[in-house]
Amino acid sequence: MVDDAPDPDAVEIAITGELDLHHFHPRDLKTLIPDYLEECRARGIVAVRLIHGRGTGAVRDSVHALLRRSPLVLRFRLAGNERGGGGATLVELAPLE
Repeated sequence: MVDDAPDPDAVEIAITGELDLHHFHPRDLKTLIPDYLEECRARGIVAVRLIHGRGTGAVRDSVHALLRRSPLVLRFRLAGNERGGGGATLVELAPLE
């Protein structure tokens, strides 16, 4: 028997090209970020802003490690002061071919 019931822990996220990670547990980032980037790319969004905050830098470091491993990511950098500075990362995705 297949259970078609929705996952009660699932969260619907608006795909806008900007994702505030403060709303998520750090353990969820390893699936959340790749899934979000994939959905952005599928929708033609190739400029993404991930808001991770400044804090101790642990979340930022985790985000950057995930981005380094992603075949979808062309490049990424910390945002300038006008876009969140060290508390956000700007990501450029490879467009669909």
